Amino acid sequence: MSVLEVKGLVVDFAQRNASVLRAVDNVSFGLEEGETLALVGESGSGKSTIIRALAHLLRPSAGDILLDGARTPRRGRAVRSYRRKVQLVFQDPFASLNPAHTVGHHLRRPLLVHGHARATLEEAVEGLLEQVGLVPASEMKVRFPHELSGGQRQRVAIARALATSPAVLLADEPVSMLDVSIRLEILHLLDDLKRERRLALLYVTHDLATARYFSAQIMVMYRGQIVERGPADEVILHPAHPYTQLLASAAPDPARPPGERGERGAKVAQRRSAEERELAVPGGCRFRARCPFAMPVCEKEPPEAPSRARADSALLALREPPVT
Repeated sequence: MSVLEVKGLVVDFAQRNASVLRAVDNVSFGLEEGETLALVGESGSGKSTIIRALAHLLRPSAGDILLDGARTPRRGRAVRSYRRKVQLVFQDPFASLNPAHTVGHHLRRPLLVHGHARATLEEAVEGLLEQVGLVPASEMKVRFPHELSGGQRQRVAIARALATSPAVLLADEPVSMLDVSIRLEILHLLDDLKRERRLALLYVTHDLATARYFSAQIMVMYRGQIVERGPADEVILHPAHPYTQLLASAAPDPARPPGERGERGAKVAQRRSAEERELAVPGGCRFRARCPFAMPVCEKEPPEAPSRARADSALLALREPPVT
């Protein structure tokens, strides 16, 4: 059974003109203990909205979120118990830390809120800092956020998330604001903590390379919907959905000859005119304006999510000319 299970999640935002923007549309998935699930997609696809809904920073419009098989509360004191088990690491480590308080304060606060004994409080704070590689802990805990590098601040944010001994860790693009030279260190840290603590980790990113490297499973999101899911290597190396093909073709590949985007990526790229990039496509398949395999039926109804084998066969048939 999944540690955290999402069923039919919907998040709507009211607009000034009385219309409704559906940011997340009927999304379902599960997070397993000790495993990483990557959620990828371009900016505006709804990835961070899902994260905030799971962290109870946004109230879902519909759907269920189950923690250890039990439906999670949406208000009241029970929300604190849920948040203790489901913690969030934000994208920007500087914005997520109060510059007026020391590192030690940021770690003491969640420990005290969730009932840690004051007698062993400093020992617990230093233990958290050591777990994330900030040593000597006695010196690091008296520093302020502005005295730390970007990587060190993100390590503090991770330590704060671990202070409540969570079962689920939600990482919202945790390395996108960091220097390239230290991104791998933070990813390795998260991976080590996941194994040591048996965490269920949801890793949100727009970078397919880190998603493949860091996760066992990948979900691809487009305009609020999950369009493809599968093992990381299969999704990246053999994408079935045209949108996933577009993302994969845009990712840097040292083995690819200069100027060559691959057959699938080239076909998708040929359709990306200004008109085809319009977001306001009412009804039918949401990707049809950018899809090289769009058919008239796509204007009327969205496609079902076929198996990967069926999807690959369908795309191959569309690419091959008819036999005469």
